[in-house]
Amino acid sequence: MGSAPISLSGILKPGQISLNLKAQSRDGILKELVGQTPLNEKAQHMLLVNLKQREELGSTGIGKGVAIPHCRSLLLNSLSLIVGRSKNGVDFDAIDKKPSRLFFLIIAPPHDPQNQYLIVLGRIAQLAKGLTSNDALFTADNPEDFILRMDELEKKL
Repeated sequence: MGSAPISLSGILKPGQISLNLKAQSRDGILKELVGQTPLNEKAQHMLLVNLKQREELGSTGIGKGVAIPHCRSLLLNSLSLIVGRSKNGVDFDAIDKKPSRLFFLIIAPPHDPQNQYLIVLGRIAQLAKGLTSNDALFTADNPEDFILRMDELEKKL
């Protein structure tokens, strides 16, 4: 491959990380995450509908307290990664039946020549496999610390 591997910590911006989600339901979490996008209200609503349809196909709760809601959308012209954390966790119908506490929302345009969407999805899933319930991602006090920890974890992949 000619291009450098995609770095999650390189894509993440502090303004796209919310470490204290308030919602108590899957739909509420999705709404809060979508609220972090730069989209207007109408576009956010359309995106939310897309994400809920995707969840109906099968939960994106991959276990170990992590969910990766994702979809392709014409509403954004480049890959977007938004992270949210719920202190108590929310039932996201995860594989391991445990509440999800970390949410990585991936939105990518339908035309994605480098296939960044699948690469990012795969990297997050890989990273999640190695997480323990008291990992710094679950306890970071601010977005900058969260990004630093993501970077450390990625270097181990």
